Amino acid sequence: MPSLTRKMKKTGTRLRVLATFAAAASLSLALSGCTKLETHSPSSVRNAADAPADGKAGSSGIQARAGGLGAVDCAHAKCIALTFDAGPSENSARLLDILKEKQVPATFFLLGKRHIDTYPELVRRMADEGHEVASHTWTHKILTDAGPDEIREELERPNKEIERLTGRRPTLMRPPQGRTDDTVHDISRELGLAEVLWTVTAKDYRTTDSDLITERVLDQASRDGIILLHDIYDGTVPAVPGIIDALKKRGYVFVTVPQLLAPGKAEPGKVYR
Repeated sequence: MPSLTRKMKKTGTRLRVLATFAAAASLSLALSGCTKLETHSPSSVRNAADAPADGKAGSSGIQARAGGLGAVDCAHAKCIALTFDAGPSENSARLLDILKEKQVPATFFLLGKRHIDTYPELVRRMADEGHEVASHTWTHKILTDAGPDEIREELERPNKEIERLTGRRPTLMRPPQGRTDDTVHDISRELGLAEVLWTVTAKDYRTTDSDLITERVLDQASRDGIILLHDIYDGTVPAVPGIIDALKKRGYVFVTVPQLLAPGKAEPGKVYR
């Protein structure tokens, strides 16, 4: 089966390359020596937005909407966000079918080279079906190893392509490996982008075992969580239905990242997790 062999070689190479990138990620890491990464939680963003200027108790009944996929108030609901990095890929159409069937919105942090430019119809479909479309840079360059001009190029190219395809410019980005610093913050602010990290990772770049991916997500899931998965890997998409069903049984409501923050909004140049 030559086509299967080619696919296995292609997937294996991609697994090795991106696993090297992702293995270095740690959200508790200190960046640039002893500099501590300041992040903002969804609940803190909601609370700040809901607090009136006079300091009296505000109303938390504002609902956030995801294009056609319903409304939810995460101040009261047990919300969790499902996010996917490094697509679109040959697996994304099946993933979108699953999300549509389950009526679950997701946030997609898309790569440019060999992804957005290879599957433009899937980028349009993500937006058309109510998902949040965001950036994961153009080539997966580690932004903290790049100069300002390179950082700007890595972030601006996918912005332009996503806007061309969907009519909407991204407001969110996820830095490769979760690596960021003050220079990345400043350029993100300039480009109108907030940075979104994660609280749950299945490390699906290290395994094709869908059951293990599911187990890892369920073990780490908590209210206001942001789940990181990669739809480019063969074990990930088959795990998604089980993840969704199990978390729904636990009372979770799936939302996009902007919904998770509402009525607050992600501010360009700031980091959220």
